[in-house]
Parts: sequence; C-alpha cells; structure tokens
Amino acid sequence: METKSSGTRGPTGRREVGGGRRGRSLSSGPRLESGSGRIGRHRQQGRENRTRAEISPTMSSTGPESTTARSRRSRHNPQSSPHDSSGTPKRSVKKGALPRCSPNLLEIKKKGKMKKLSQAAEEYLITGLQELDLDSEAKTPAGTGLVFDDQLNEFHCLWDDSFPEGPERLHAIKEQLIQEGLLDRCVSFHARFAEKEELMLVHSLEYIDLMESTQYMKEGELRVLADTYDSVYLHPNSYSCACLASGSVLRLVDAVLGAEIRNGMAIIRPPGHHAQHSLMDGYCMFNHVAVAARYAQQKHGIQRVLIVDWDIHHGQGTQFMFDQDPSVLYFSIHRYEQGRFWPHLPASNWSTTGFGQGQGYTINVPWNQVGMRDADYIAAFLHILLPVAFEFQPQLVLVAAGFDALQGDPKGEMAATPAGFAQLTHLLMGLAGGKLILSLEGGYNLRSLAEGVSASLHTLLGDPCPMLESPGIPCQSAQNSLSCTLGALEPFWEFLVRSVETIEEDSMEEDSMEESEESGFWEPPVLPMLTWPVLQARTGLVYDQRMMSHCNLWDNHHPETPQRILRIMCHLEELGLAGRCLNLPARPATDAELLTCHSAEYVERIRATQKMKTRELHREGANFDSIYICPSTFTCAQLATGTVCRLVEAVLEGEVLNGVALVRPPGHHAEQDAACGFCFFNSVAVAARHAQAISGRALRVLIVDWDIHHGNGTQHIFEDDPSVLYISLHRYDQGTFFPVGDEGACSQMGRAAGTGFTVNVAWNGSRIGDADYLMAWHRLVLPIAYEFNPELVLVSAGFDAARGDPLGGCQVSPEGYAHLTHLLMGLAGGRIILILEGGYNLTSISESMAACTRSLLGDPPPMLALLRPPQSGALASITETIQVHRKYWRSLWVMKVEDKEGLFSFKSATKKPPRPANRGPAEGMTTPEKNVLEAGTGKATSALSAGESIPGHTESETAVMLPEAHSSQAATSIISEEGDTLNQNTSEEAVRAAKLIQTPLASSIDNQTPPTSPVPGAISQISPSQLTRSLRTLKLSDEAQKTSESQIPEEEGLLAEAAGGRDVDDVTLMQGPGNLADTDQAMFYAVTPMSWCPHLVAVSPKPATGLNVTQPCQDCGTLEENWVCLSCYEVYCSRFVNAHMIQHHEASGHPLVLSYVDLSAWCYLCQAYVHHQALLDVKNTVHQNKFGEDMPHPH
Repeated sequence: METKSSGTRGPTGRREVGGGRRGRSLSSGPRLESGSGRIGRHRQQGRENRTRAEISPTMSSTGPESTTARSRRSRHNPQSSPHDSSGTPKRSVKKGALPRCSPNLLEIKKKGKMKKLSQAAEEYLITGLQELDLDSEAKTPAGTGLVFDDQLNEFHCLWDDSFPEGPERLHAIKEQLIQEGLLDRCVSFHARFAEKEELMLVHSLEYIDLMESTQYMKEGELRVLADTYDSVYLHPNSYSCACLASGSVLRLVDAVLGAEIRNGMAIIRPPGHHAQHSLMDGYCMFNHVAVAARYAQQKHGIQRVLIVDWDIHHGQGTQFMFDQDPSVLYFSIHRYEQGRFWPHLPASNWSTTGFGQGQGYTINVPWNQVGMRDADYIAAFLHILLPVAFEFQPQLVLVAAGFDALQGDPKGEMAATPAGFAQLTHLLMGLAGGKLILSLEGGYNLRSLAEGVSASLHTLLGDPCPMLESPGIPCQSAQNSLSCTLGALEPFWEFLVRSVETIEEDSMEEDSMEESEESGFWEPPVLPMLTWPVLQARTGLVYDQRMMSHCNLWDNHHPETPQRILRIMCHLEELGLAGRCLNLPARPATDAELLTCHSAEYVERIRATQKMKTRELHREGANFDSIYICPSTFTCAQLATGTVCRLVEAVLEGEVLNGVALVRPPGHHAEQDAACGFCFFNSVAVAARHAQAISGRALRVLIVDWDIHHGNGTQHIFEDDPSVLYISLHRYDQGTFFPVGDEGACSQMGRAAGTGFTVNVAWNGSRIGDADYLMAWHRLVLPIAYEFNPELVLVSAGFDAARGDPLGGCQVSPEGYAHLTHLLMGLAGGRIILILEGGYNLTSISESMAACTRSLLGDPPPMLALLRPPQSGALASITETIQVHRKYWRSLWVMKVEDKEGLFSFKSATKKPPRPANRGPAEGMTTPEKNVLEAGTGKATSALSAGESIPGHTESETAVMLPEAHSSQAATSIISEEGDTLNQNTSEEAVRAAKLIQTPLASSIDNQTPPTSPVPGAISQISPSQLTRSLRTLKLSDEAQKTSESQIPEEEGLLAEAAGGRDVDDVTLMQGPGNLADTDQAMFYAVTPMSWCPHLVAVSPKPATGLNVTQPCQDCGTLEENWVCLSCYEVYCSRFVNAHMIQHHEASGHPLVLSYVDLSAWCYLCQAYVHHQALLDVKNTVHQNKFGEDMPHPH
C-alpha cells in the first residue's frame, strides 16, 4: 500500500547520512588530506599490532560491562552498588602518574576460572547479551517516514460546523509542510487500515463492532449515539478514518522496527489518546498509540515501550490501558488545575503512579496554571522523564503529539513555542536508538498547530533545534508540580533518588516577588517566525599531522603521545565518518588571537623555545607543572589553537553546523602566563574570545569541560566574565587529584560579575560512569545551560574519563559520550564544537571521539548497556554543586521536598489485588443484561453526557469534582441524597469512582432526565439528575480560577499547590511594643488564608430563606459564638464554647464552616482558613444580615 520516495536521499535531504563505507581499511578508502599533506603510509602500518599493547592492563573490552550487568541493582530490591569509591588509589601531584597497579590479565583469568556464575546471574547476562545490537555498524537506518493521507479528511461534524476537531487542521499542516519543503524530504507512506485483530489489542470486539455499525447510521442516530459520550461527534466515515489513523501509526512501527527508516510522524485524525477500552471520549474513537505499543510488542517482540503524551489534555485512555503493565512506561504532561480542567480526574494528578506490577510506570506531571512556557516543559523532561527513561531503556518511543499547549491555542492557554517542541523532540531522539514515532493528537489554533508539527518534523529530519528566544526558567507552579511528581516516583526509580534539599527563604521569596510582578493574565503572544539554516555540510573536521611533531625527547612512554590524534583520525576514516565531514584546513593562531587569553611575555617565552637546545628545553619544561617541551612545541601549540579558531569561523559563518577539532597539545590547563598539565595555549579559551571578536559583541559562550582533570586555566581566564559559562566535571578527590588544590572544588563559582558562571562538579573517587554523568547532565548541566541560553557551545573534550584510560580510572563508555554530545546539541541552535583535550588510551579515545562524531553528524546515540545506578558519591557531588549554585540559577530549584504531611506514604503501600482487564467507570455498577453499555460498547461516562450537545463541543473546563484526599489510599466518598456515604477504601477503587466524574457540569444541571440510550430499552447506569443530587458541585468561572491562582501566597510551600493544604502553624505572631513576658500585653495573630482549597466542592447553595446571624446553636442554644456549616447550613457553637460545630463536623464530614462573628471560613480537613470567590456570595449574605449592607470589598 505504501510508496516511497527515492532511497538515495538522506534524512536532511542534502547529504547521505547512512553510509556503506564502514569497516574499510585505510588502503581501500580515500586518503585523508591535511593542511600539510597526506597521512603517511608509514604511520598507518602496524596500527592493529599496537592496539593490544596500548590498552591499559586495568581494563578489558568486555569486563566492566559484564560486571555491571551481573551486579546491577533491582529497582525494587536495591543492594549496595558494586562500584564503591572507597578504594581510591593513591595519587601523585604530577599529571600522568599512574594509579596503583591492578592485577594483570593472567591473574584475572586465574581468578575467573576459580569462580562460576550462579544460574541467575548467568541468565541475566544472557538476557543482556541478547538485547545488544552486535552489528550496529552495519545497521544505521536513515530517513524520516511520514504518513499524510487526504482520506483522513473525509469526516466532520454534521451538526456543528464550529466543532474544533475538523479537516481544516490537516489542511493547515499540509500547506505549512509544502511551504517549507518538508514533504519532499521525507519517506512517504500511504495510510493503511488497521485490522480488527489489531484494534482488539486494546479495544473490545463489541465496542469495535458498535463503531463499525456507525457507517450505516443516519445523522439523527449518529447524534444520539455521540451524545452518550463526552465531547465527541460521529460521521458515517468516522470509523473508516479512525481505522486508517491507527493503521498509519502501525505502518510506521513496521518501517522503524524493520530498519526502513530511522523515525517517523503520522499526521492523522481523529486523535486517539482519550479513547478507552470500550469508550469513545474527547474526540477519540481508537487509541492509536496504545494499539501501536501492543502491536510492537506482539509482532516485533519489543519488550519495553515508552509513551510520551504532551497533549494539553491528559490521555486518560492510554493511562488506564497500561496502568498495571511494567512493559509500557506512560508519561503525560498536561493541564490539570487541581482537577478543574478536562477530563477532571484525580487519576490525572501526580499521585497516580500505576497499580500492581505497573506501579511506578505511570508518570503524570500536572500543570496547575495556564501560561506554561518552554522552560517548564524542558524542566519536566530533564528532571523526570529522561532520568526514568534512561533507567527504563525503552526499545521504542511513541509520542501522543498534541500541539494544543502552543501559544495561541484556545484550549490549552499555554505559552509553549514551536521551537520548544523541537527541543522536546530532540531530547526524545536520544532514546531507544532513535526509534521514535510521533502521532498527531490535538491542536486547535491552525497556525500554531502547523508550525508545531513543522518544527518537530524538522528535528526528526536532523535539522538543528532553533534557539529559544526566551527560554527563561521554570515558574514556581511548575516547580511545585515537578517536586511532587519526583516525590511520588522516587521509591520506584533509582535514577530519581535525591537527598532532601532546602532553599534559602530570603532568595526564594525575593525571586517569587519578581516572578509575580512579571506574570499576569495569560494573553496569546505572537508566535516568532522560525528559520532553519541551509548548510553545505553538517560537521566540520580539522586535523593536521604537523601537530604530531610535538613529542617528549626524554620519555617515549609519556601518555601525551603524538599517536593520539593520528589514531583518532584513522578510526574516523575507517568508519567512514571522516568522509561524511567537511575537512577544513588548519592554520596557526595569530599573535592577536593568543593575546586575548595569554600575556605577551608568556607567548614570547614559549616562542623562544624553538631555538633552545635539548638541555635548555628540559630545564625550561621543569619550570612548569607536568610539562615537556621540544623545538616543535610552539609551532604545534600555535597550530592547535589556530585550527580551533578556524573551526569557530566556519560554524559562526554558517559553513558548517558543528565541528570536531583533533588537536594537540591540549590546552585547558594553560594559564594566562604559564604552561601546565601538558598544555601551552588554552585553545578553547582563545576560541571563545575569537567567537566574540567575530560577532563584535559579548556572545554567550558555554564551555563544557568533561576532561577528567579540572581545567584550571579556562576557569581562571573567565572567572569574572558573565558572558562565558564554564562547567567542569572532573575528579577532585578532596583536592588530591591533578591539578591539586581547591581550584576545582564545587565552592569555586567565579568572582565579581562572573560569580555563578563557574560551575564545578567535583568527583571524589574513581569508577565514575555513564549513569553518573547523565545524572549530572539532567540535574545540573542542562538546566543551567538552558537558562543561560548560549549562542555557541565549546566542549573541552578530554576522553580520560573513558573506560580503560590509565590516568582517569573512570568508566564512561563511547556510547555514554555520544549521549552527552547529543544532549548538548539542542543548545545554541546546534552550534557546538568538540576540541580534543586529554585521553591516553588510544583505543578509548578513538572509539569515544568516533561516537561523538556520529552524534554531531545526526546519527542517533546507540542504546546504552545496562546501567548501574548512580554512585552515592557522585550524587553527593552533584547535590553539593547544586546547593552552591541554586542562589544563582533558578532552574536548579526543582528538588525533592521533605514529606512532612505524609503525602508520599502510600508508596510503601501494601499490594493491591489485580484488577480486571476491562477497566472503566462502570465497574461496580449493575445494569440489565441487555444494556449495550454492559456489552462493552460504552461505560458510565457515556451515560453522563447531556442529550443535547454543548455549544462548541469543547472538552469541558467546568468540573464536577470529588474532594481529593492527600493520600491516594485515603477514602473517596460519594455523598448520597440521604446523607449516606459509599466509601472506596483503596486508591485503586477511588480512582475508578473518580472516573464517573467526567461529564460536563452543564449537562448534569440542564438535563434532569437520562439521555437517550443508543439502543431502545437500554438503561443508563446513572443519570445526571442522580449525580447532581449526589454531589455538591462548585462552578468556577475562568475569572475566578485566575483570581484564585494569582492570590496563592508564596508561603504555602512547594506542596501546597498540589496537595491543597498547609500546615496549621502557618500563622504569623505579631505583638506591639513592650515586654513579651508582660501578661497584659495584647497579642495579635495575622492569618493569611488559603486562596483555594480542594474541599470547596462541598459548599452548597445558600438557603432560599436566607441566613440569620442571631440563630442560636442547635444543640445548646447559646448565642455567644456560632458558626454555620456551608454544606447543610446548620448552626453550632465554636470550640471555645461547647465545641458543637466540631462534633457536627466529625459526625457529618462536612469540611467548611463560616463564622457568624468575623465572617472567616475554616476548613477542618485542611486545618486552615480559606478565602475564595466561591465563598463571597454566602459571606455577603451574612454581612447584609449582620450589618444591613453589602460587603465593602467583595473580593
């Protein structure tokens, strides 16, 4: 059914990214040109013979991975990490001194023969090996698949032309893609119909048959059936188009997992993520991503699937289908507003994490206010999604890609940009070996939708992410939500483990005031016009063999050997990577360039070494720390620095997007007036200054230094400059690791105007690996980098933290370096340059630089081997740096909070009984056998909708809510007309009960009779009139919501917004002047009431007869101090009289009461005063009765 465009076009449409030239020997491939000529054949001979001798005896090629696989901790049964940093070897002050000797290979083999793997460990190892792609070199799929079929536009709402989900959505997208030339760059696939057997992977046959029957219904019948569901319409072609939409995603699944393409996007309608097992919901008939996940598992043997849902509405249908399944990780980030936003489910909150074996595999990030920006979404990905995903290690990523969170969308009311969605897409492309499929869901502003789809498709094709115009920082509300989600998930994921952290209150309050001043009512801003660079080549490569002439005249075994750059270059050519790059000529640095970072006296001192004799050279080298000098040293150092400057010019002038500089000697230790640690001129520092000189302004430059040694020279050069952000991750070992001293300590943060722009992550031990670096990236490096928003990224790419390096003693894999590179590529519009620094195992540096080069060329990072959990010592180092820099970077405010109120106590809950496969709101309700809903064609929510359609058919934003308890195990009660309660005693049952509350409030109020059933004689399970009698509802207007949210006091704390509560002690004690011990001194209490409480739903309309403030207590008859219950309007005395109101609360459960003395409202469940617009009417009535006039300031 499918047709493809020409297979010769690469994913960018400009250059073939996949290559068939891997594995060639140097003699069979094209010869490499350098600035001074060809690589000599004599340097290539014997290369393979030297390989084994050059590998450090401390590391074999498979040893560490096998050990890691055998000893990886279970997430539910954590044991001590096998990588203990307590055995750190003694270190020498001199750089290059080897750690203590490790057992030789013969000893290791001898010990290995004496031990046998246990059967469990052996099976675990075999499983791990089966999942490894041992032939990854031969399989690098290229191209982005696209499904776009005009047949999907052959349905619309027959009775409402203004229905937001219509054919014009796809028309707008198609026009945008044609305008930007994207259709021709993709591999085109025709849509195919999903078979019934495929739909039955997640839907019931009865439900599918009912949907199929709609093809033959008349308009009236379609409307009657549609009205039994929430926010849907039906058309005779709805079924066929929904089948076509699901089949489109399945076609891409086959293509991606069959290595026909690298990734893909299905531009389809109707959407699908709200559809449940036997229920239409929210414009959705079949759940496309859910079907695709099960299809990938059953047909292709995929074991782990990640579903990311960034639609503004929670994909409750997808969640319910997988909430007991640990093979599918579901992540949703959506508008929630404490349950006031559709679909109004407590199950959409952060506290819902799945059930049974699936506990921990459901992740909800609820936004509780409008206006969320790119920074909020990126923070959710960095702090929650990516860490969990790297631990979960999905083999396929499916995205429910709704674009209704974009600026201007009438439903989402958010402020994300297309560039922000490009960033999210890029972050996901680093997972599952790049196997990523986006399936269109919502999006109802046509321009925003089209540009959002276009931006994501650009990214899938390999185009660089546009720079964010104003990335900003996560807002306070987002930080609250993320902190709560982290607390709920931490028990299940080792990569989320954090220590309890605190923020200085003064800085937090000051910053919150600034945020509140900047924020206002949400207004749809103007979308920026995105531009995409047109490049002749993607990656530049600079190398010159003349840099090999710098050598040690006295020690042939010195680790900084000339062979380092040659071996890397040969390996790049061998893999066909050098041929995919644009080779740029090298040039020496000018004196003017060197003088931007070094003193004139120092430059002349190094220049003078060209004419020195051997003895003088030795003596001069001894004047510096860990330095050797030969007659060619100055020329090589000058050439290395100038070559990096040449690459900077190529990147900034658009000649290439990014680049690799294979240069030596290294540079990051070089000080302004001193050589140090094998380094003479600080190449990366000179390059940063050169970039600023070219730009004619203080270009924002990010320097990331992942060399295992601290870049003391770079730090000192920029420590007072806020235009250059320097981040270094290095071994520190309490100041004993080279370059020795406290310069690399986390407490070093810059000085003067540059304070906060020096960031040190100081490892205090060996064996730091992929998991530790990725944790640092997610929690520290990337949050700060996005907040800084660099215009150029320079990486001091030393590979002495690589597995097998004789100096570093760490275990970062080539694949790990590929991921670190990929994550940095989302910054600065993709303008990133890797400059070689250290790395002294020739095999390790060759493989690591090759892996980074692949990432720069656009190849997806390979899946990582089984990761051990991050080391506790690494976590401590990262946490310490975060604590130091939190005062300068608000992006670091996302943190774990102390669980004072027991909000997360349910995570150690007892096991719950398994739920039936067919879950839904109707469970627990009895219906006649012939009820078509019981037959699987619908659920209780369908019977709750109105007989008449809601104007505009919007997914209702007015909630019918149940009070949500602070714990997911707390009982959820439905109050009946007679006052009885039906208690759901487990969190699982509470969630089910909550699913009943999906109907729009208007439907429940305006229609007091059950709607027409789809089949004559069918009886709906619960009527709107019963529901309205059973639940006390609260109708919150948009204005009231905004007002209440803007009034949330800062001192509520991080959990207040999500939990809806506050400590009783949140009261400020105020006294007048005088002796505090004086008992006659007046005491005043200033109370700040909560601006919202989750129990406001219990407030009933005031009695038609009005209120009488002189009414006595109904129990004791006192008139002294009485309160009125806002649920039943009975009057009782206060706790200071006879406490009859407290007794009434304990007996009835009614939470909110109003004082007849001072008109204050108190919530017993929150243990706090409450002031909200919903209370103003009753307060004004009491004020009129008490004083004979309206309240002076009813707000």
